[in-house]
Amino acid sequence: MNRSALVVTVMFILFLATSVVLAAQSTRPTQGRSVGKELDVWVSKIEEHVVPTADAMPEEKYGFVPTAGTFEGARGFAEQVKHLAATNYILGSAVLGEKPPHGEHDEKAPDSLKSKAETMEYLKGSFTLLHRAAAAINKENEEEIVKFDRTRPGLIIDALIHCDDHYGQIVEYLRMNGIVPPASR
Repeated sequence: MNRSALVVTVMFILFLATSVVLAAQSTRPTQGRSVGKELDVWVSKIEEHVVPTADAMPEEKYGFVPTAGTFEGARGFAEQVKHLAATNYILGSAVLGEKPPHGEHDEKAPDSLKSKAETMEYLKGSFTLLHRAAAAINKENEEEIVKFDRTRPGLIIDALIHCDDHYGQIVEYLRMNGIVPPASR
């Protein structure tokens, strides 16, 4: 066999081997992600921003309410965090078909929460409930309207949007107090 025929044969063998490998890879089933699992990823993403940001405010400033500008009737820092968490509990409980665990209503947290430590535990618990709610969403129940004229995925999305809104507010409150938010460090 001459040299050019050998080169063509080797190239043909390499082409066949590559084709077999690519064909084998393309026939492997791809792993999908359910709606509930995808939403849980997003719950984690917002939790990773909100919790450290809420924790960044020192206890002595947890009652901070802005006064410069037009902030009449604005919630203070702790109230922002408690409101965010209470809404997580309300919406997560609706997904699960349960009553909110602490009697939350009207997007208000229990009056018993006084300290930063209590508020932080309450906030973390609200994300634990949202994770449980997202995990409960499956193909059989994802399209059902359950509460507030929303589906289960819709309720989780409402919670995420609400978290994002209040995350922005607590970031601003940190900056008003000369504190760089954790995500900006």
